[in-house]
Amino acid sequence: MANIPTQVIAQPGTAITFTAAAGGGDHCATGSDVKLLVKNGDASSHTVTLATPGTVDGDLAIADRAVTVAAGATVCVPVTDRYRDPSTGLASLTYDAVTAVTVAVIR
Repeated sequence: MANIPTQVIAQPGTAITFTAAAGGGDHCATGSDVKLLVKNGDASSHTVTLATPGTVDGDLAIADRAVTVAAGATVCVPVTDRYRDPSTGLASLTYDAVTAVTVAVIR
């Protein structure tokens, strides 16, 4: 799993650099102002899943967040602290496929 660096958007017009989504998944920072941008350049839709660590009532797992990205689309997904893995301090991301999928993390 690769760690996607967080890009700080300090001014309007700041360029955003996208990197290829990793086949084994990625990690990224979390926070109230952190956003994951997923660009799908493929001819079919793809799904990115954010792992949701933790449980409710001590034993009921919280469902992961799955976001579908249509072919040719770019989506923005908030990566709040609810996705922070307590063991790494980062969010864990997986993809159903990575063909023509690029990602960026901004705040």
